[in-house]
Amino acid sequence: MQGFILHTQSVKDEDLIVYILSPKSVIKSYRFYGMRHSSILSGYKIDFELEESSRFLPRLKDVLHIGFEWILDREKMFFWQEFIRLFYWHLKDVEHLDGFYFELLEECIKRFKKQNPKRVIVDAYLKILEFEGRLHKDFICFACDEKIQGDITLLRAFLPAHEHCAFSYKFGQKKLIEFYTNKNSAIFDNDEIEKLYLIIKEGL
Repeated sequence: MQGFILHTQSVKDEDLIVYILSPKSVIKSYRFYGMRHSSILSGYKIDFELEESSRFLPRLKDVLHIGFEWILDREKMFFWQEFIRLFYWHLKDVEHLDGFYFELLEECIKRFKKQNPKRVIVDAYLKILEFEGRLHKDFICFACDEKIQGDITLLRAFLPAHEHCAFSYKFGQKKLIEFYTNKNSAIFDNDEIEKLYLIIKEGL
């Protein structure tokens, strides 16, 4: 079985509770301290086995780390682990999942190799919002329920608002329409990407 480590939690005697995103679920498992020879870090992709237990969490065993080509790039790993932490908080209470989330991370791994990590994450976040039915393409202000004309202020989860109704970063409406249509952040300059990334960091 393969999966992405979303989170590790230390328990007694340096054992770990490990949350893993598999293609179909978020698995909560137990890793004994005596098995620490394999890398168990947030963001890593692993091949693993589970030993079921009737009294406690399934035991994580036979862990094999599956490396990325860019895994030694500290800057990319920093952004990757930030993104994985957001994934954990977004999915931690969900058991069964569509394969969309696992496949999205697989796609991000490939794109991280050649592209700016923040742009990859911005594109991925848009796909999450659309998949979950949370992408507001009608540009109705969440605060006053009026149609927005001109620039749009985006809040957490890319909620749209008038500039005078909410305090956050604003973006050109035409750019957002193109972004939402093509799911490609290339239309934004680096300053705009930074602003979108800061919005994403508030939570998926």
